[in-house]
Amino acid sequence: MHNPGTATPDRFPAEECFQEGAQYIAGRLTRGTSGRTHAVVDPASGEEVLRYEFAGTADVDRAVAAAREAFPGWAGTTPGERSDALHRFAAVLADRAEDFARAESLQCGKPLKLSREFDVPGTIDNTAFFAGAARLLQGQSAGEYSGDHTSYVRREPIGVVGSIAPWNYPLQMAAWKILPAIAAGNTIVLKPAELTPLTSLLFAQAATDAGIPDGVINIVTGTGKEAGEHLVGHPDVAMTSFTGSTAVGKRVAEIATATVKRLHLELGGKAPFVVFDDADPEAAAHGAVAGALINTGQDCTAATRAYVQRPLYEDFVARTAALMETVRLGDPFAAGTDLGPLISHVQRDRVAGFVDRARAYARVVTGGEAPGGELAQGAYYRPTLIADAPQDSEVVQSEIFGPVLVVLPFDTDDEGIALANDTPYGLAASAWTRDVYRANRATREIKAGCVWVNDHIPIISEMPHGGYRSSGYGKDMSTYSFEEYTQIKHVMFDNTAVAAKDWHRTVFGDR
Repeated sequence: MHNPGTATPDRFPAEECFQEGAQYIAGRLTRGTSGRTHAVVDPASGEEVLRYEFAGTADVDRAVAAAREAFPGWAGTTPGERSDALHRFAAVLADRAEDFARAESLQCGKPLKLSREFDVPGTIDNTAFFAGAARLLQGQSAGEYSGDHTSYVRREPIGVVGSIAPWNYPLQMAAWKILPAIAAGNTIVLKPAELTPLTSLLFAQAATDAGIPDGVINIVTGTGKEAGEHLVGHPDVAMTSFTGSTAVGKRVAEIATATVKRLHLELGGKAPFVVFDDADPEAAAHGAVAGALINTGQDCTAATRAYVQRPLYEDFVARTAALMETVRLGDPFAAGTDLGPLISHVQRDRVAGFVDRARAYARVVTGGEAPGGELAQGAYYRPTLIADAPQDSEVVQSEIFGPVLVVLPFDTDDEGIALANDTPYGLAASAWTRDVYRANRATREIKAGCVWVNDHIPIISEMPHGGYRSSGYGKDMSTYSFEEYTQIKHVMFDNTAVAAKDWHRTVFGDR
């Protein structure tokens, strides 16, 4: 693979880097064998970046076989050896940070400053975290819990993990799935989204260059229907981890159940943003714009439903709309760009459909259209604020996944918390108040895997990320995710060498 290094041009040279193919199996790039090709498209311009061959079921089989072959050797390494390998991996990632940032922005359309300051540093930090965590995985202390027997618990790797990552944060989502799995001694086959395979492939190559053995990390790039479903149902895959929509997550669970796999699901979200009447209005408005528009709103933890206590409601709507109107859309590689395009024209049209239908029952305060001029060729959509929508409307209940924030009023604290919980989702939420009692109540009663207070969106490697209810189950990041990629074994010793005989007499009598 070509390593562009410091010579990287304004836009990442994908064709040159992936000329050998877009599958990464047993430590090398190779071409898919499905007989069908697919284009990675720059969503800012609509131009083709890379055309590659889709993986077919035979490619998935090869990747799983490579992971299965590598498993005994990798599982047999010490925690210290895995830790050292991951520290070297983090160093390689840091050396290539600019290449990763440019590739991520090119395939996703996110501003380069976001890739540089959030996606890539977060991935490097996550790698360093699991390098340290690899030494800390442990069972429980030994003890005599039954007569003359000593028991203890071992944590062991599961085997081959089959993971599917989404297109909104392709680098970070690949890292969240790969790192805890391999730190615990597993091997992995990852299927990235077909729209955004570039950084997953670069990630696997960086791992090889850091000395992680061939076959420990494998990447198959194909469709969910063919490559994804075959990976999930593969009999040699012991665990499946999926991030994506709730609807697809249900299908993944259905397939995984047939082979009784361990399952980890991080699904959709519809995060509430609850503003009580004692909140700082300016801070709340700024937080709402940042929380709603991060990654052009293509974030399952993004602020999507702002519930504002009535005394602050109209002021919040006005402040937030004014701030949205200052957000600069533009070329993701331009220094002054705040907001890039959506991932595709299909996604932009989907978002526009939600907003257009909402005009019949709600107030579109600002935005609600695609820009013209030089941005017309890209999948751009203006930041949009919708007010006064009914609680049961689709813009309140459904995941839009775009730069759209819906604002509704509430009167009592009870009502605000009840409205926050009134969707099927439970991934993230935030509460805005200067009252510690209100904050404590909100964090306790809002049903979500993460509840921020007076902020919305930050995440850290040391803390878990994952949801309640239709947002799935299982955790990414933190030692909680690390433990999910292990299985627990009870080991029991007879300390007397005669207990088995005694047990035999108890069951069968003297004979």
